[in-house]
Amino acid sequence: MVTVGTPLPGYEVRLDAGDGGPDAEGQPDPARLGEVVVRAPGVMRGYWKAPEVTAETLRDGWLHTGDIGRFDEDGYLYIVDRKKDLIIRGGFNVFPRDVEDAMVEHPAVALCGVVGRPDPTYGEEVVAFVQLMPGAQADEAELVAFAKQRLGGYKYPREVHILEGVPLTPVGKIDRKRLRTLL
Repeated sequence: MVTVGTPLPGYEVRLDAGDGGPDAEGQPDPARLGEVVVRAPGVMRGYWKAPEVTAETLRDGWLHTGDIGRFDEDGYLYIVDRKKDLIIRGGFNVFPRDVEDAMVEHPAVALCGVVGRPDPTYGEEVVAFVQLMPGAQADEAELVAFAKQRLGGYKYPREVHILEGVPLTPVGKIDRKRLRTLL
């Protein structure tokens, strides 16, 4: 995983875990994850003619980015995932990127995108969409078993769908919005 660096001079950056506990500000705790929030004179004042969105994004002088991050022991910030993409399965947080990274370790998998599907028992269920390497062979059951060996019991996808191509955004990121339409 690549760092985005340390905060610029004059910028305060902290992690808001949303649990009511103290926020982490550049503290070296790689296990602590939270939403990246920023405060500085150079941070935006709001969205043009969108006071509701502004009130949701700017709270108590802090810009809530929607990114989930962590700080390493040297104060470097790492972006782990997007808050809106977080899957909550049975009360446990599942970051799609963790599942995607594990799935692409399979020699047949070229690309993987993960989303949550509503589930009456667990709240959400983890669903993976994979694109296989050219000429490679793998089936859904094999890929579920592979993920189960590498991920915690609540993290591995219970469903895997093999696609000709995993949809990407114009900037080359997994298009989770389009994947959700395939559920």
